[in-house]
Amino acid sequence: MDEKTSQQAEAYTPGLKVKKSMLVSKERRLPVPGKVLVKEGEIIEHNKIVAETYVRGDPYVLKVAVSLSIEPNELMDYMVKKQGEHVNKDEVIAKYIGFFGLSKHFVHSPVGGEVESVSEATGQVIVRGDPVPVSVDAYISGKTAHVMPNEAVIIETNAAFIQGIFGIGGETHGKIKILAKSPAEVLTPEAITNDCKGCLIVGGSEVTLDALQKGVQAGVSGIVVGGVKHLTLKQFMGGEIGVAITGQEQLGLTLIITEGFGRMTMSERTFNLLKAYDGYLAHINGATQIRAGVQRPEIIIPHKGEAESTSDELSAGMVPGTPIRIIREPYFGAIGKVASLPIELQEAESESMMRVVEIALEDGRKVIVPRANVEIIEE
Repeated sequence: MDEKTSQQAEAYTPGLKVKKSMLVSKERRLPVPGKVLVKEGEIIEHNKIVAETYVRGDPYVLKVAVSLSIEPNELMDYMVKKQGEHVNKDEVIAKYIGFFGLSKHFVHSPVGGEVESVSEATGQVIVRGDPVPVSVDAYISGKTAHVMPNEAVIIETNAAFIQGIFGIGGETHGKIKILAKSPAEVLTPEAITNDCKGCLIVGGSEVTLDALQKGVQAGVSGIVVGGVKHLTLKQFMGGEIGVAITGQEQLGLTLIITEGFGRMTMSERTFNLLKAYDGYLAHINGATQIRAGVQRPEIIIPHKGEAESTSDELSAGMVPGTPIRIIREPYFGAIGKVASLPIELQEAESESMMRVVEIALEDGRKVIVPRANVEIIEE
């Protein structure tokens, strides 16, 4: 072994999972304490409400003294509702009637809620909206593995599990419908028909703007493809991608790309795995932590197969032969295997010194990139 590449086990990088069968665990947590509705050991469906609570309504600041043309210190004399009292939407909370009834001014509550505070210093009144009910569903079908009273529940299921490299849109579900004959095929609107409604459709290397729009019109729940052009995504979203985390977009469907931006042939393993579960119910989430890479979009396909043994590859780190994906330009989305892990630091364009990895790409090329620019594909 080359002396300069003898410390491979020390090179660790986050993994991108593409697993045929593993135990998937999901925590379903309330935003504030409430009530958990399921018991430990219970078998539940994905649409089961597992917990519920109420969160405080929004506050509304009303400039009552200004509206009534009075001094702030006179506010209490004109309040119809007192602090702590409940009010209905459009109900009068303060009024001024003068000049023998000829001059009338009223302040109405913009929402149903409670008079939270009345300030004679500012002449303002704060009305807090009624508590808003919040419920959390199971997201995946499975078994309730652990219950944290009043807070959360952990659900486990055996499933195929695929992480994408980027996504938009939140949690949804649908039966998998393969529309591409090969992982290199572009998903066009002609392939999307009315029987795709509610399905998670799988394309190949790219999805066009027309196909995305057709997917929304057809009621598709989600689309999985290898890549998408940045301009296509921008036009579909109606603006630039956010800089923090995706997943909150309300676009009519969830989109997951597995390889990168542009026309990117889906990896054979990912395509074949999705094809093997054609017709199965899948649960997906496009939420992606863009900068830190903390969260990846996911596809979960519950099934009754045995879970595979946990791979030691990630704990061991990168070694020659480890399958990896490049997650930064100029080779963004490219897949290959570790060829070598030079120990010596190399100078980057920023003139900083960093550790690098030599990668043998699928097309036969060998490239050298910073280790921070790759992630392991856990198979």
